[in-house]
Amino acid sequence: MKRIPTEELLDSDSGTLEEINACLADLRMINRNFGGSATTLAMVEQVAKAIGANQVSLLEVAAGSGDVPRYTVRQLEARGVRLNVTLLDRCASHVGNGGRSVVGNALALPFHDGSFDLVSSGLFVHHLEPDEVVRFVNEGLRVCRRAVIINDLIRHPVHLAMVLAGSPLYRSRLTRHDAPASVRQAYTIDEMRDMLRGTTAARVEISRHYLFRMGVIVWK
Repeated sequence: MKRIPTEELLDSDSGTLEEINACLADLRMINRNFGGSATTLAMVEQVAKAIGANQVSLLEVAAGSGDVPRYTVRQLEARGVRLNVTLLDRCASHVGNGGRSVVGNALALPFHDGSFDLVSSGLFVHHLEPDEVVRFVNEGLRVCRRAVIINDLIRHPVHLAMVLAGSPLYRSRLTRHDAPASVRQAYTIDEMRDMLRGTTAARVEISRHYLFRMGVIVWK
């Protein structure tokens, strides 16, 4: 299945405020029920255990409403790990209430070197072309002290068929367009591994998660 880059409607705010809010609600539902939240939690917990930390700072890039990091905060708190989260998005209107939030460019992060333990993103990297993926990860490695984590989709025809079949679940017409577009322009694990060879990473770990989710830990 060939990768087909496609502009997604939410990226260009091509909808009413009601449609955008419904699309963000769809994303929260997808993350909650189809592996998104669990994938980020697993990776953050893995890094926290590897570095022996019970307090971790995290920058969530392209954070949207911030549901995934908030879920991760709650789950880790119950396990004795405190996660301090900063949300970054290109649009202030996309960022949910609660916690520290910043408007900024993911390819030129507005932070000093080593500002956070972790830099994280969910459902973002598939929006980028390969050279932009390298730029984003290198920016994340600059800003982090430990690792960059990527939570994204795996491109596969079965995944596309599932997303199309699930369209009655979506509240927004934006989601009905963007969900299949996301799968079509997502990367395979092999493609991701090849791209990340062009970064300054010390090492890379890639794992498969529930319902065609890819979890990537890029160690500094």
